[in-house]
Amino acid sequence: MKFKVDEISSVLQEEIKNYRSEVDVAEVGRVIAVGDGIARVYGLRNAFASELVEFSNGQFGQVLNLEENSVGTAILGDYLGIKEGDEVRRTGRLLSVPVGEAMIGRVVDPLGRPLDGRGAIETPHTSPLEIIAPGIAGRQPVTQPMQTGIKAIDSMIPVGRGQRELIIGDRKTGKTAVAIDAIINQKGGDMVCVYVAIGQKESTVASLVEVLRERGAMDYTIVVVASSSVPAPLQFIAPYAGCAMAEYFTYRQGGHTLCVYDDLSKQAAAYRQMSLLLRRPPGREAYPGDVFYIHSRLLERACKLAERRFVVKKGAPADAKDGVDGKVYVGAPGVDEAKEAAEKLGASDHEVRVDPTSGGSLTALPIIETLEGEVSAYIPTNVISITDGQIYLEPNLFFAGVRPAVNVGISVSRVGGNAQKKAMKKISGSLRLDLAAFRELEAFAQLGTDLDDVTQRQLDRGRRMVELLKQPQFQPYKLSEQVVSIYAGTQGFLDDLPLDQVLVFEKALHAHIHNEFPEIFETLDTTGQMDDDLRKKVEDVLGNFKKSFVAKR
Repeated sequence: MKFKVDEISSVLQEEIKNYRSEVDVAEVGRVIAVGDGIARVYGLRNAFASELVEFSNGQFGQVLNLEENSVGTAILGDYLGIKEGDEVRRTGRLLSVPVGEAMIGRVVDPLGRPLDGRGAIETPHTSPLEIIAPGIAGRQPVTQPMQTGIKAIDSMIPVGRGQRELIIGDRKTGKTAVAIDAIINQKGGDMVCVYVAIGQKESTVASLVEVLRERGAMDYTIVVVASSSVPAPLQFIAPYAGCAMAEYFTYRQGGHTLCVYDDLSKQAAAYRQMSLLLRRPPGREAYPGDVFYIHSRLLERACKLAERRFVVKKGAPADAKDGVDGKVYVGAPGVDEAKEAAEKLGASDHEVRVDPTSGGSLTALPIIETLEGEVSAYIPTNVISITDGQIYLEPNLFFAGVRPAVNVGISVSRVGGNAQKKAMKKISGSLRLDLAAFRELEAFAQLGTDLDDVTQRQLDRGRRMVELLKQPQFQPYKLSEQVVSIYAGTQGFLDDLPLDQVLVFEKALHAHIHNEFPEIFETLDTTGQMDDDLRKKVEDVLGNFKKSFVAKR
């Protein structure tokens, strides 16, 4: 047998030429126990908390427990294919999800993988699941309204952009419907919405996605699904994944986003399951001691970001962001500082600008399910103490046909009128008092005692205001329509109408103004104010329409 020296030498030369002295060094461990979505791994001595690890079958896990001889990891996916002795490799990075414009309109799982059968999502951007929430200097007060389109909420429990408003109530009281209405109401606006479904049936989520698609809301919405059939670790990370997707638009584009977490009770239950399997000490209701922290670090990320201001030369390009004095001013106090800097540099030559990627907002609507109306249970009280108010939906009102079943007495917004348009703030001041007085008098009226005329009038108005605040599902109202409706109620235009005619009157009134006086709605929508002239015009229109409406009846 003869060797061809030329061939051997050419092969050797090619191998030497392509040789790279790079060694793939990775810390590798072994699974020593696995079950129920949790794996205990030996050998990852240098692993850090929340690090992403990869199992030999391609599944990923997140390091949660750092113990002396092993690490406890949550398996983010199907754990049935992982067995004792399998290899586990460190990745050296934190868990991240894909983010960006390409995510809008898609239904994804908590790892950003598509679930809607529309192919892969192509986006160059990723974002870590968890970040540190902005501090005080990076925020500004909540002053812009986030209209939900629901009369009872926008008038008495207003939600502002950057606020955290809890929706709480028993199951089947309309909590999800309130959140979906708020998403649908953002159509044609500048908000990107993220709906996170945690521990729900897949059929329920599919029907909600179909509702959003029918009403055109999927054009600006991302749906993150961790259904009841997926392992607990995925249900646990789902709200953080949804928040990270929303933060892309808030931080990188200066946009406004709305996050709905439906619901955090199931996330807490998933975390309890993981913690017990990891042998963490149980506390009240068997929840671990840090169950408060999982919700606080999520909800604190909702905020109204401060606008960054800087000084540039006049006539500089529109996209110029670098301050000529090398400073970037953060927060509301930076306005005066920036102006002073411009004056020192020569006010005629320099101007103050706002960084277009600043000033965005992330509004959170977390949902909590109570059991038998027990709002003082562990998880409800935790989340109530974290949020800026709550919308409490009462079963008794719901079954009595008052929908949305908002209990005005317990519900509150800690931002209040600061997040309301002036027109709404002006006319809804007496509404809450009227309803509170009505609820009090209603209890006395049930005793069957004779009532004087003043009390009877209060009862009549209260009943009509309750009727007026009823609203069909998935039919949000514009601000102008809400203002006219509530003005009609608070000024007594409905007092002598039969109860079953209140909503009929409202619908006919809106159609009349749209057709005959569209400038009323246009002015209210554009300015958000009701001056004396507009108020007089609305009163005249209401008076004349009321006469014709009663005459037809």
